[in-house]
Amino acid sequence: MQDKTTGTFRLRPVEKSDLEVIAPWFQDVEDLALFDRTSRIPFNQSQTEEIWKDAFSPDNGCKCWFVVESSDGNALGMAGIEAISTVNRDAVIAMFVEKNARRLGIGLRATALLIDFAFRQLGLNRLTSYYRVDNQSSRDLVARVGCQIEGTMRQAWFADGKFHDMIVVGVLNQDWMKHRETLAQELSNDIVVTFGTSAPGVWSWPPQGAES
Repeated sequence: MQDKTTGTFRLRPVEKSDLEVIAPWFQDVEDLALFDRTSRIPFNQSQTEEIWKDAFSPDNGCKCWFVVESSDGNALGMAGIEAISTVNRDAVIAMFVEKNARRLGIGLRATALLIDFAFRQLGLNRLTSYYRVDNQSSRDLVARVGCQIEGTMRQAWFADGKFHDMIVVGVLNQDWMKHRETLAQELSNDIVVTFGTSAPGVWSWPPQGAES
């Protein structure tokens, strides 16, 4: 994937069949320590299936997860909305891209599309995210999509034999709507992430079409 820096990528709902590809992502201890505060040990396929079973429940309206997929059908990462509150109209967002597809702009565009979806389709008002203080990739990504640092949870993340601070960031609907046009203009169309199988349109990032 390192040389594939152009093309259209798809954001689609996660399927049970994806777990065979996803499971190895949860076996990389270095990545677990950097990206997942709740996981400390590698998971086998059965454990991965148990962890993700709620994502496939038709009654679970508090979370939705998507796979980032290349044009040839390879899963490259995941993007999710968790802890959706219909009362407070907020949620937590998360993004993970497998190592070979990082720093290509795919994760940035997928995250922007997910934020667009949360605000413009789900009607949410606020999104929250967290990252380990030394995770520069996550820091740079959330800054690009307009998240503001809202606090530091001191020594809240234990990994690699020591405690790390955890940074709390958030973005409001009103702030995103001001920021999205600027971000869309900054990003090239060499890489586009879109919902579904149709050609890139309004529900793509960068947005394509008159209603963008």
